[in-house]
Amino acid sequence: MTPNVAAAKEALSHLDIETSEAAIKANSRDFFWYSPVLKDRLDHVTADFVVRPKSEAEVMEILKVCYQHDCPVTTRGAGTGNYGQAMPLAGGCVMHLRHLDRVKEVHPGRVICEPGVLLKDLDAACKEQSGQEIRMFSSTWATATIGGFIAGGSGGVGSCTWGSLRDLGNIIRLRVVTMEEEPRVVEFRGEELARVSHAYGTNGIITEIEMPLAPAYDWVEMFVTFDDFTPAMEFAEELANQDGILIKLATVFEAPVAHEYFQRVKPHVEPGHHMLGLMVAPHSMDGFLTFLGRRPGARVIYRSDDNDWAKGPGPVFEYGWNHTTLRALKVDPTITYLQVRYGYPDHKALVEKMRAEFSPEVLQHLEVLKEGGKVMFAGLSLVKFTSEDRLDEIIRLHEEAGAMIFNPHRYTLEEGGRQTVDDRQLAFKKEADPKGLLNPGKMIAWDVPDWDYSRMYAYGKLQAAE
Repeated sequence: MTPNVAAAKEALSHLDIETSEAAIKANSRDFFWYSPVLKDRLDHVTADFVVRPKSEAEVMEILKVCYQHDCPVTTRGAGTGNYGQAMPLAGGCVMHLRHLDRVKEVHPGRVICEPGVLLKDLDAACKEQSGQEIRMFSSTWATATIGGFIAGGSGGVGSCTWGSLRDLGNIIRLRVVTMEEEPRVVEFRGEELARVSHAYGTNGIITEIEMPLAPAYDWVEMFVTFDDFTPAMEFAEELANQDGILIKLATVFEAPVAHEYFQRVKPHVEPGHHMLGLMVAPHSMDGFLTFLGRRPGARVIYRSDDNDWAKGPGPVFEYGWNHTTLRALKVDPTITYLQVRYGYPDHKALVEKMRAEFSPEVLQHLEVLKEGGKVMFAGLSLVKFTSEDRLDEIIRLHEEAGAMIFNPHRYTLEEGGRQTVDDRQLAFKKEADPKGLLNPGKMIAWDVPDWDYSRMYAYGKLQAAE
């Protein structure tokens, strides 16, 4: 530990500080290992110490002390992100927000809470107090925090109706603490939200969140199978376009994903079955079943409200989004994934083109998403990994075909996004983190403003492997 980091740790020793080396290492890791590329580069990364504030005042104290001692600070929630968002590349302090977990107020249509509350606990509190639920959540609902979702996520279960997390109206307000000589509290609404949402904690620490709510339902979860891929994909799109049928999930799995990687589903599907995972509101079931009856070849093999399986599958949403990758990895450790934007109106044609080009090396896993009111697909494709060169080639061929890649094999904001600088986030970092101590190495525009993205960015101060 360098003298300045040791001094910062000593000055914060009266707070809740983790002392176990094993726990410090565990709290320095997220799900970066989904990517063999990131696993190779980040597996050794660890913080020098971990501190767990219990209030906004303690957050401010930690940032003030670490600023005085030039100690890097990386903030984390549950660490379920998989771009390396919460990895402390330069060591220093990891600030774990697990204690900031209060649900402060629930009102009609909105909730005010702290960032460390688990998504499942936030949902439970809203349902208990008002019969409402959060509009969207990650498939890691049971273990992820709302703050981590906002700082590192982009959408999830519910995006088929509500769009992406950064779409207007999906976040109401964020309260943020800066890392300066005298930390400030700043509140953001409207246009200003983009300055700190999905910024990996690189330019401020979120201490309070106000989010919109929707009526809570006992969603009917289903698996539906098809013999052919195209009808399965079209079913998902057309269902999402039914104005009178309320859904929260529409996921498409190309064969043989369900049979090969979903162990509780395997006895109920054949290797050639393409499968959908769905969540439909109970009052929409009559409409859904009518819609289903118009689609020959669609077979409902599981309904959560009428389960005849000897061993239930658990929540259907835990098969979608990036839980698909996790389940595949448990069966085949050579699997990794891509994140693909199949934008309207060419989404179906692009999917078919990529499937023809790459299947079975790349298997399609599609999530229905709304963008600008139009139904499109987010692809979380399963990739049989052979080498970095081949992975880069697959990415290049997707991009050349017009399918945008949000690269999950990179740890920076820009490379994991649209490979462009977000001037709003950079400008706020200059204002709120003048020493560049917040989650260093994640914002290329701060470190190397003229980076050309022709190769993978390597943070110059990345901890050396021992």
